[in-house]
Amino acid sequence: MQIAKGAIRFSRKDRQQFFSTLNKRVNAYFKENNLRKTGNWRLHLKTVILLTFFITPYVLLLSLDLNQWVKLGLCVLLGFGMAGIGMNVMHEGNHGSYSSYPWVNKLMGGAIYILAGNVFNWKVQHNILHHSFTNIEGHDEDLEAGTIMRFSKHAKWRKIHRFQHLYFIFLYGLMTLRWVITTDFIQLKRYLKLNLSYKKKTSPTREWFVLFLSKSFYVSLWIVLPLLVLDLAWWKIMIGFVVMHYTAGIILSVVFQLAHITTTTAMPLPSETGTMKNTWAIHQLFTTGNFAPKNWLVNWFTGGLNHQIEHHIFPYISHIHYKNIGKIVKQTAREFDLPYNEFKTFRSAFYSHYSLLKSLAKKPITV
Repeated sequence: MQIAKGAIRFSRKDRQQFFSTLNKRVNAYFKENNLRKTGNWRLHLKTVILLTFFITPYVLLLSLDLNQWVKLGLCVLLGFGMAGIGMNVMHEGNHGSYSSYPWVNKLMGGAIYILAGNVFNWKVQHNILHHSFTNIEGHDEDLEAGTIMRFSKHAKWRKIHRFQHLYFIFLYGLMTLRWVITTDFIQLKRYLKLNLSYKKKTSPTREWFVLFLSKSFYVSLWIVLPLLVLDLAWWKIMIGFVVMHYTAGIILSVVFQLAHITTTTAMPLPSETGTMKNTWAIHQLFTTGNFAPKNWLVNWFTGGLNHQIEHHIFPYISHIHYKNIGKIVKQTAREFDLPYNEFKTFRSAFYSHYSLLKSLAKKPITV
């Protein structure tokens, strides 16, 4: 069932006033503790650390005569740096939660160009489509993976899906590589055609210019410059480039999938009129999940994306506050007898994701 994205309507009936109650409690937390909802020195320090972690391997690769295996290891570190910047800096900036100053958010959101992505596409696909229509087949593009993966029981089953639980992890590594080669061009063409935008006024000419300019700069920085500076065969440089992206792709894909594509998260469909059963906030509770909430390393490195419930209900609040407001969200959800999907460990969340992919690999029984 395909309904125009703008035709989806969430229920306005919240007789128990869940979201208004939750919102009051969260606002009270910030007021009582005299805190801003955006990032603070902890986020700024983390940004410096992650940028240093990312830039240093690149400088070492170009400036030192290192063993080729050491260089390959530095490419892996670059992939970790890419993922870290994407989850902590770019993500916050493009949600407007990094700083109370719009120009700072714009600057930090522009870090997506380091990942070979595009701000316009990302904001439409993630901020608008994913956050508005979370886990709704045909509307949330995070559920779409061409014909090779099946993330929802509502998606068409194909013979190749029988093995998706065996090959999925290999495909996840291609995420940012696809940004470099095809995804951004396909998305921009589609979004402009459908008149989808996060801005009041969009200039197609400007968006295409920015896309081609940023791609040219990216290729020059990561492929052309190493070809000119390094005394290595071109194919070895391309291997390093792919290894960097593959590392980042696996990390980013897995983190985002564990938040929505598991056995505990729902994938509801709208009625024939395009109406969803629940309000938008309650819908987020059913379709989103947290993992490893007490693991400090996961919390730090993923930019709080393991607290996805808090992020989806309050996307304008910086992730540095998720641990504390998570207690409020969890308590309020339980008081209203609503779900709060949570895996205690990364491993249990990953296994749940694997289990769902395995169940969706089976051919549906038709009656």
